[in-house]
Amino acid sequence: MVALLLVAVALGMSNLAAAIGIGISGAGRAVRVRVAVVFGVFEAGMPLLGLLLGHSVAARLGRGAQWLGGTLLILVGIYGVVQAWRARGQAESVREWRLGRIVVSGLALSLDNLAAGFALGAYHVSFGLAAALIGAVSVGMSLAGLELGARLGSAIGTRSELIAEVVLVAVGAAMAAGAM
Repeated sequence: MVALLLVAVALGMSNLAAAIGIGISGAGRAVRVRVAVVFGVFEAGMPLLGLLLGHSVAARLGRGAQWLGGTLLILVGIYGVVQAWRARGQAESVREWRLGRIVVSGLALSLDNLAAGFALGAYHVSFGLAAALIGAVSVGMSLAGLELGARLGSAIGTRSELIAEVVLVAVGAAMAAGAM
């Protein structure tokens, strides 16, 4: 159980970092709930998908899943930087985090978690317990990151949207480099 909890915390670290970036942009309550739920579902689902797919897929994906996830997150962040840059100088131009953007971010953050599913198979952990614990930890870490990001965003002020997107690019780069 302790090993599973440690895996859940390790998997949730990238969500924490990305949620800080999203929170900096001034996400409202509804967006926070969507982010936490989507991130939690992907974080819980990808390791389980990894368990189901087996070791043959792991050999083919290898580090590629980490690269793909990092690249997707970088692209989401770059898109946001461009949008924030275009909107600079406009009154209260905080862009809404639509569900599609949240889903792409959640998918990107969790792609490298397929490998964690292969490792979980060695512990003979029940699917339900693994999904519940990983999902709950991810939701909690995402909510904490969103709250911390919101507080940072309030302190930063007008440049918060641009800084939020740069944070997402940095998280994507760290993922691709294997630092997360």
